[in-house]
Amino acid sequence: MAMAQRRLSHPEAVEPPLRPRLADQPSRFVLLEREVELEYRPQMLVALQRKVNTVAEEARATAPECPRCGQPMGYHDARPVTWLAHWGRLKASPARYRCAPCKQERRPLLDLLGVEPGRICGSLARRLGLLAAVAPYELASRLAQLLLGVTISAMGVWRVTQRLGQAAASYNDALSQYHADSRSEGASLEHAPPAVILGVDGCTLGMQVRTHRRRRIGTEPLPTLPVIEQGHFREVKTGVLLLPSERVEPSPGRRSVVRRFLVTCLGDADEIFRRLYAQLRELGWVDPHTVVVIVGDGAEWIWNRATMFVNRCEILDFWHALEHAWTFARLRYGEDSAQADRWVHQIAEDLRAGKVQAVIAALKRLRPKTKELRESLQSLIGYYSENAGRMRYDEYLRLGYGIGSGAVESAHKQVVHARLRQAGMRWSEAGARRLLALRLLLLNGDWALLDRLRMVSLA
Repeated sequence: MAMAQRRLSHPEAVEPPLRPRLADQPSRFVLLEREVELEYRPQMLVALQRKVNTVAEEARATAPECPRCGQPMGYHDARPVTWLAHWGRLKASPARYRCAPCKQERRPLLDLLGVEPGRICGSLARRLGLLAAVAPYELASRLAQLLLGVTISAMGVWRVTQRLGQAAASYNDALSQYHADSRSEGASLEHAPPAVILGVDGCTLGMQVRTHRRRRIGTEPLPTLPVIEQGHFREVKTGVLLLPSERVEPSPGRRSVVRRFLVTCLGDADEIFRRLYAQLRELGWVDPHTVVVIVGDGAEWIWNRATMFVNRCEILDFWHALEHAWTFARLRYGEDSAQADRWVHQIAEDLRAGKVQAVIAALKRLRPKTKELRESLQSLIGYYSENAGRMRYDEYLRLGYGIGSGAVESAHKQVVHARLRQAGMRWSEAGARRLLALRLLLLNGDWALLDRLRMVSLA
């Protein structure tokens, strides 16, 4: 203490801290990499422009037909256009054709290339969409500068993401509608598994209060945002599909899955099950002999819609079953009570052994003294009695089905929480749907599918 006082009273005796020293210049290899990138970027742009010119010559060979009447369209003009790609801005003079009676217009070159005048196109758009699928738009803009060497504003990243997301969301909707028709063809059922596990659950997402985007009228400033007086939320429903044979135990007590497929939608219980069924048919994972194992937390909307699978096995999540026991135990023995812990532990052992009827009988023999305890006990007995057919945990473990919904809980965190539930985030319905569609492509390993989807023009 005395030493500290002497130092305070004689500041000249204390040596100032040394500033961390930086090298005089970046690493030589880093400089070489940047020099090569700067040197060859213009050359790659020139090479890409040359290939575009070659495709343009081929596209001028024949006049297109009108998509409405089928008649050849007449040549109109060839105005020059540009668009932004990874290595810079490209230009072309695509021939424009018109059908006077139908008022239709086409530019075959742009249709063939899959680009739009004045827009960010090609692989650059897909990479920006990838950055926005994992990071907020402002951060994605900075990452684009650091990783891709291109300067794009956060709003530019947002526009690209909305267009790609709408294309992905529209594809998911169309796929769900396609498989909803009994005449549609799914994947081959030659290797359909004997059982497939389907977990489904919901989590909330903060939504914007305003229903329309703000628009500036003339030179007037934008109107202020409405005040959020109370939370406005929608439920995101997420499903996960996996095979029992692909569950592994990398270490004692720790389980993982080799692969899984995720499905999500905003708020519609019927739609999430339609999409799950479509995904099963796309994978070839369901035939008349496949047992669909539905794992849920006891929510009524899950069991009501599980009936769409005739050959099914319903499982109440083991940990949700114990949560109800904990509610009664804490009320009976007190919070952080060792006696409550022992009582619930015994309930867990009995349930895991398949003794659900014995547990219910033991609960019925209890004689609580207070009205609150009696009501809590009756709620627990009713919950176990109603779900007894979904609590044969010994049988589920023996068959390898598992007894928990950890897979779908993890899916919530990866699909929704990691990107859409960061501090202060509020979403429009369209924006949430589009970003969820992109995150599904990424997490399911289907990002390359975007290369075959045309970017959607949004108003």
